[in-house]
Amino acid sequence: MITSKNIDDTSFRQLLASIRLVYGYDFTEYSESSLQRRITHFMDARRITSLDSLAKAILRDDELFEQFVQEVSVTVTAMFRDPAFFKCLREKVAPRLATYPLIKIWIAGCATGEEAYSLAILLKEEGLLGRSLIYATDINQRSLQKARSGIFPIEHMPEYTGNYLKSGGNTSFSDYYLAKYDAVLIDKTLREHTVFSVHNLTTDQSFNEFQLILCRNVLIYFNQSLQNRVIHLFYESLCPFGILALGSKETLLFSDKNSQFAEINKKEKIFIKEA
Repeated sequence: MITSKNIDDTSFRQLLASIRLVYGYDFTEYSESSLQRRITHFMDARRITSLDSLAKAILRDDELFEQFVQEVSVTVTAMFRDPAFFKCLREKVAPRLATYPLIKIWIAGCATGEEAYSLAILLKEEGLLGRSLIYATDINQRSLQKARSGIFPIEHMPEYTGNYLKSGGNTSFSDYYLAKYDAVLIDKTLREHTVFSVHNLTTDQSFNEFQLILCRNVLIYFNQSLQNRVIHLFYESLCPFGILALGSKETLLFSDKNSQFAEINKKEKIFIKEA
């Protein structure tokens, strides 16, 4: 069994360079320890014994490479995950968004869409969804496909309902989906205001001006240099007094844009861009 401890550094870097050249996915500035753990897990599950063998396999098989991206990119998510964060959005951020005639929001690293639909529900309850458009992006094509479908396992609904209520939800969570057999379909109105598309934070540029950007629990998988570049990207993508929300373990402290943001909520890592 190969482990992250005995990965050959040269082979590892050659693998990442090949992936970038062939597929355009750039993992070279991801946190090495985290990335190597996920790669070795992928290899162990398929009984691939060397990085050279892995490279040959995924560079020749597009479907296997899609599986590789699915497992190597982080897709852990839930609706209204971290309810206190969404409660803060409802109480502190929604009133600021209400001052704009058109509200554009970017969720970077949206995974399978649960966070995007959670935000759409919050905006609807605050009377803002009708003038809002949520751009939800990720590098993972399979995750985006699932997100676009708006279909989720019904077994998750009790957990999501609890999160919703803790976040300050003010109606019945079941109003936002149609249940059938072992799955639910998210309400059409929520899906109509959400656009899911591919965007690679490591290589792609800004594509709009936003009043709110959410990028939670993504930066922790990047090295410090890449984190700083992504913060620059978000800064350039925010309108004056636009709001940036990061994950609980993420920070602006090591970014040279730190002084150009003020805190809205320190604990929930919500910041406002100073004009």
